[in-house]
Amino acid sequence: MTEQQIRLLRESFALIEAKAVAAGLTFYRNLFALDPSLRALFQSSIELQSRKLMEALGYTIATLENPNALVPMLEAMGRRHVSYGTRDAHYDTVLTALLQTLEEALGPAFTTEVRSAWTEALTFVADAMKRGAASTQAMKHEMTGK
Repeated sequence: MTEQQIRLLRESFALIEAKAVAAGLTFYRNLFALDPSLRALFQSSIELQSRKLMEALGYTIATLENPNALVPMLEAMGRRHVSYGTRDAHYDTVLTALLQTLEEALGPAFTTEVRSAWTEALTFVADAMKRGAASTQAMKHEMTGK
């Protein structure tokens, strides 16, 4: 990512950070509207999930220039999400719901450039999480032969 994109991500995240709880709840509303079957994957409260989501986004935005710290965390998150029932296709739905949420939360500040920066960052996150998930799936396959 370019310095300009990182700056746009940080500036736009700062705008929603103060209303992080509402943004998190909006995300889950959007996610479940896009795919109601995903609701069954969440065992804890949506309020707790919202807080975790916003914390993870905050960490990601703060750590973009340090992939040695960020990528292992994202891959580990992807490995954990396998046990929740997350599949690769779910990441596209999450990306769509997050972009929709950012657009709602930021309003006119969600410019084409900001959308592009978020799309690139969230695609990077999803790809790293998918790699982590794939390593778990490969390990299970080796252990079980299935």
